[in-house]
Amino acid sequence: MAVEIKSKIVNYRVKQPQAELPLVDENPLTVRIPSRPEGTLEAVSEKISYVGAEGRKKVYVLVAFMPVEGVLNGKQVVIERPVEFFFPSGQLSSEHQWITATMRSLSLAARGGYVTQALADLRKVAWDKGLVRCGTNRWNKPMFHDSEVAAIAWSIQQILYRRGFVDADGIQVPVDELAQRYAQRLIHGHPWQPPAAEETGDSDAENSAGAAVVGHCPECRGELIMMDGCPTCYAGCGWSKCG
Repeated sequence: MAVEIKSKIVNYRVKQPQAELPLVDENPLTVRIPSRPEGTLEAVSEKISYVGAEGRKKVYVLVAFMPVEGVLNGKQVVIERPVEFFFPSGQLSSEHQWITATMRSLSLAARGGYVTQALADLRKVAWDKGLVRCGTNRWNKPMFHDSEVAAIAWSIQQILYRRGFVDADGIQVPVDELAQRYAQRLIHGHPWQPPAAEETGDSDAENSAGAAVVGHCPECRGELIMMDGCPTCYAGCGWSKCG
């Protein structure tokens, strides 16, 4: 529709496109996820084996992951976060009820953005039944934990480490590194891989890792450690000098 202008034009201005506002930083590590999303998620299933005062036990744990978007230094980034920890019900017994409760709490912590702190806190849990042997350290020496809770928490940390979410000591990887690892995964089609085990000639570090070995088991020739004042086999048979 044409419009006739009868007054004199004394000035005019060309409308300029509005500049885009910079994106507000939003840490994808702390973005709260209200609930587990519908549909299929990538997950890791692992069998955790540990030896304590009651002998060898094995449990299965599933950890589900999903991509989470955020803004870092004004740029959109995507990282992968754990969002659910699951303990299959087929292995449940009365003594494992606490594991189910802990997995539910860890899932809430993961979706709330503080799962690394929760796992670090669980590793401090101790009990009165002696040390629990589970896994090996970077020198391939057995790891000893203060309780079953601590052993399972350490095992979950190792799952997250192999996924690239935390480092070998369970410390959170920075957001920029997480974003880079996820981007590389999309490009190359495979997840980040932890570096090869460190080679070291420091015998003192090796000997100081875990509990001190005080002999060998007469039943299976495994290593004996002091537990409640008694030499006890932690190679798997559970032999103890005190009966």
